This record gives sequence, structure tokens and C-alpha cells, in this order.
Amino acid sequence: MDYPLATRLLAEFLGTAILLILGNGSVAAVSLKGSKEFHAGWIVIVIGYACGVMFPCLMFGGISGSHINPAMTIGQAINGMFPWNEVLPYIIAQILGAVVGQLIVVLCYLPYYKQTEDVDAVFGTFSTNDAANNKFNYFVNEFVGTLVLVLCALCSLSLPWGKANLAAGAITVGLVCGALVAALGGPTGPALNPARDLMPRLLHQILPLPHKGSSHWTESWIPVVAPICGAIVGVALFKLFI
Repeated sequence: MDYPLATRLLAEFLGTAILLILGNGSVAAVSLKGSKEFHAGWIVIVIGYACGVMFPCLMFGGISGSHINPAMTIGQAINGMFPWNEVLPYIIAQILGAVVGQLIVVLCYLPYYKQTEDVDAVFGTFSTNDAANNKFNYFVNEFVGTLVLVLCALCSLSLPWGKANLAAGAITVGLVCGALVAALGGPTGPALNPARDLMPRLLHQILPLPHKGSSHWTESWIPVVAPICGAIVGVALFKLFI
């Protein structure tokens, strides 16, 4: 069934907001002092992001394709799999969803932000940076992770078995995302999504939170450019070989 553009944009907005609520919400739960999940471990974040991708895909995959990621939208458009005239509206919906989702996380955890003096822990609930302070490593991690995510997502949702059973495809995509957060989470987080990193970083900059350190703007281009490049290559590989 073909849905009107407005309906698809609403799906992208809601899907991206849910991604941020479940994903960055799980980071806040583990990282912020006073939370009942404080120091619960990385596995909580893995589950949060796996569900943050899986549930929007289950809910909205049949409506908008559930890109919930500007890198996916741009990668598909460059490779001729998505109309260019819808790229900007999709991206606007995604970034607005990311803003709303992150604001909800901040609202829910505001008392714990006030208790947390570790500026790195606070920043980590918004955006990513490289643990080794190595921009090349940052770029490689985000590029490879997004390439794998996009390639796996397209295989899961576009091959006959995925089209025949959208739920199975969506669950697979969620598991892939969780596995990537587990496997490549050590270096950068990771972002794998420009909207998921850039808009929360902007909110980190402007919100009047206590114990807030740098927003790391000098490297902010990496989790934007690297995922887009990775997505372009991932879609190209899908078209070329699959």
C-alpha cells in the first residue's frame, strides 16, 4: 500500500523519536548517578538500541520504510533506490524526531543530570566521541558500522523472505543494530546515524544543564559524514552483489 508523503513523514518523525528515547534513554539509565540502572552495564545499552531500531521498523516499516536515519535515505537516493524529491522532507522529519526524542530523555532524567558531575557521562547520553581521541579511528568505526547496518537492513527487508515477513526482517535489523553496538561500541558509541548524533549534540550545547562539559564540535562532522559514506557504499554493495 502506498501512503501519502505526510503519513510517511510522520512515521519517520515518530520512528526516529522512539529510536532516541529507547537508545539514548538506555545510555542515560546506565550513566547518570542516582538512576536505578546506574552502572548496570553495556548490555542494557545494547538492548535499548536493538529495540530502538526494531520497534520503529515493526511499526512503520510498511509505511515509510522506517529509514529513521538520514544516512539510509541519502545512501538509497544516490544509488537510485529512493526519490530525490523526498530526501529533504525525510531528513527534516528525522532530525525533528531526534530532537523530540532527546528532549524526552532529558525531561525524564533531569533530576539525575543534576546529580551527575561526570561531564563525559552527561555528554555520552547525548552524542558520541572516540574513546582514544583519534579522529581517523572515529571515522573508520562509524563508516564500517553504518555500512554493515545498511547492508544487513537492506538484505533483511528487501529480499523475498523479508518482504514476505516484515516482522522477521524488522527483528533481524534490530538484532544487527544491537550486535553493532556491542561489537563496535567500545571506540565511539557508536552513532551510525547523523540525526541521532548531531541533533542531541546541538541540544547538549544549548540546554542549561549543570556539570556540562564540551560538546566536542571539532569532531562533530565525523558521525555525520562517515555514516553517510558508509551507507552509500552499503547500498551500492547491495545493488551490485545482491
